[in-house]
Amino acid sequence: MTEKSQQSITIAAPAEAVMAVIADFPSYPQWASSVKKAEVLKESDDGYASQVRFVIDAGVVRDEYTLAYDWAEDGSWVSWTLIDSRVMKSQEGSYDLAESGGETQVTYTLGVETSTPMLGLLRRRGERMIMDIALKELKKRVES
Repeated sequence: MTEKSQQSITIAAPAEAVMAVIADFPSYPQWASSVKKAEVLKESDDGYASQVRFVIDAGVVRDEYTLAYDWAEDGSWVSWTLIDSRVMKSQEGSYDLAESGGETQVTYTLGVETSTPMLGLLRRRGERMIMDIALKELKKRVES
C-alpha cells in the first residue's frame, strides 16, 4: 500500500451525530459534491454497511468503485478498503472521531494508488484535496 495522507477538522456536534452522517451512504449525493451515487450492497449484523458501491465525478476523475467497511463497536472510527474500481488499484482510509466538550475532532486518513502511475507528490496533493473537500462538506452537513 502507498503512503497515506491525513487531515483533521473540528465539528460542532457530538461524535454520534457525525458518525450518523458518515454511515448514511444513500444521502451522500445530497451533500458530497463528487458523489453521484452511493449504494449499500451489504450490511453487517449491526446494521452498518459492510460494502458500498460509489459512482463519482470529480471533474478530471470519474470512477465507479466498491469499498468494504469496518466499524468500531463504540462508534469512534470507521475504516475501509477497496474491493474493485475502474481507476484505482488500491484505497485505504478511515475516519477517527474524538469527542470533547460537545465537539468532535474528525481525522481523515487516506491512501490511494491509481491504475496509472502517478508521482508521489501529485498523489499526495490529490489526496489532500479530496480530504479537504470531504471534511468541509461533512462539517457543513453535520452542523446544518
